Amino acid sequence: MPLYKTITVNPTTNVFIWKIEESFETLSKGIALTQNCANRVENMKSDLHRRGFMSIRHLLALGGYTDHDLYYDENGKPHLTGDKHISITHSFNFSAIIISDSEVGIDIEKQRNKIQKIAHKFTPIEEYRTIANDDALMRKLTIVWCAKESLYKSFAEKGVSFLQNIYVEEFALEDFKTAATVTFEEKTVKYNVDYLEFEGFTCAYALLSEKQ
Repeated sequence: MPLYKTITVNPTTNVFIWKIEESFETLSKGIALTQNCANRVENMKSDLHRRGFMSIRHLLALGGYTDHDLYYDENGKPHLTGDKHISITHSFNFSAIIISDSEVGIDIEKQRNKIQKIAHKFTPIEEYRTIANDDALMRKLTIVWCAKESLYKSFAEKGVSFLQNIYVEEFALEDFKTAATVTFEEKTVKYNVDYLEFEGFTCAYALLSEKQ
């Protein structure tokens, strides 16, 4: 059972990360899906996506939930029955969830150099021109992307632009945390963002800031 990492962010917030090594058949054992989710996974063409889908259900179980406790709203945002909030992510052979008493978002991304080619679409790239080391630039841009994706998931309103509406404050790679703001229409919401790197992947998770 490859639970890769558990992070206790605070007394009411936990992150669970899974390294997907098992077959779909192995991951399916002991997991009861709703009919809708059973249909969804049956129609997935990618075996890795199917395995990622099932690994999320194991992470839910670690948090004390089942597939029947999970549902999605009209914007595609996941929710749990009860008072807890959840966010979900899956990238290649890693998946993760975050469960909290407050609004949250989480994202995992594989670190790849091609992110430099699309950076201008999600962040003011001139802010990073001083980073001469390509590896450091790739890592920092991946953190920024993950941070913005986690905020996008938490804020969950159609029309939000990574470039125009989500701002991530400056940070050093070794800080492992930063702050960010979503400004959209009449709303301004502040978040605290933590991140970690492992096995060529980056994970970032965002919680509402107490200083709203």
